[in-house]
Amino acid sequence: MRDPRALIDTDTLAASLSDPSLRVFDCTTYLNPAPAGGPEPYIAVPGRATFEEGHIPGADLLDLQGEFSDTATHLHFMMPSVVRLVAAFGRHGVAPGTRVVLYSIGTMMWATRFWWMLRALGFDDAAVLDGGLDKWKAEGRPLETGAPRGYPPAAFVAAPRDGLFVDAAAVKAAIGRGGTVTVNALGPQFHRGLEPSRYGRPGRVPGSVNVSAATLVDPATKGFTTLADAAAKFAAQGVAKDKRTICYCGGGISATIDLFLLHQLGHDDITLYDASMGEWAKSEALPIETD
Repeated sequence: MRDPRALIDTDTLAASLSDPSLRVFDCTTYLNPAPAGGPEPYIAVPGRATFEEGHIPGADLLDLQGEFSDTATHLHFMMPSVVRLVAAFGRHGVAPGTRVVLYSIGTMMWATRFWWMLRALGFDDAAVLDGGLDKWKAEGRPLETGAPRGYPPAAFVAAPRDGLFVDAAAVKAAIGRGGTVTVNALGPQFHRGLEPSRYGRPGRVPGSVNVSAATLVDPATKGFTTLADAAAKFAAQGVAKDKRTICYCGGGISATIDLFLLHQLGHDDITLYDASMGEWAKSEALPIETD
């Protein structure tokens, strides 16, 4: 594993809760059905209700769409300006010298999304809780109820890294390019275009391969699969360290599970198509492929 500190288990977190430098965040968002016939594929709702029902003691809540996304676009979860992110993370007490732990409910993709964003900002002292709150609760560990108390505001310092996000033009230009593999993290039925898509036209970016994020998680523990299993799944689809890898999904969230594991496997030239099918499937100017 390239970066053991980017992953934390429940035992280690439980033993660290008294550390004053620790910042634990519930990153959960729910995608509620949008009104029929409307332009939106879903309504993004922060996980406040489930947070108040029970969260890891001392944790704070992060609202991805409301506070950490670009609100000037109709697309969900788009990476906002560095200035906006610096202010938002600072309000939540993240700064040099703090240790961040990210978790979510039901799926780790909300936590890995924040991990990828922090990595893009040059903040590397963040970890994803393996198995999230599901594993924490299954082990009978303590929970706290009520609204988030938050952490003291701090001065977040960004050192942005280039290349961790790409746009539709870059994805389109990579079609058919031998040195690039484009990976769809959605389920195989959506990759093949066999089911209707809530994002628009069914199908995939032409030539892209499928490594579903769901197959990279152990369904019993809700934690990551083994690195050996992940490596085999990526290799079977032609993903190699000597190639550039572009990952996408529906809205730039589940693809960060793929990216997290690719990073841990030692892949360097990896990036996220942030708008993903939320943009691609709606544009007639962008080619689409189905089985």
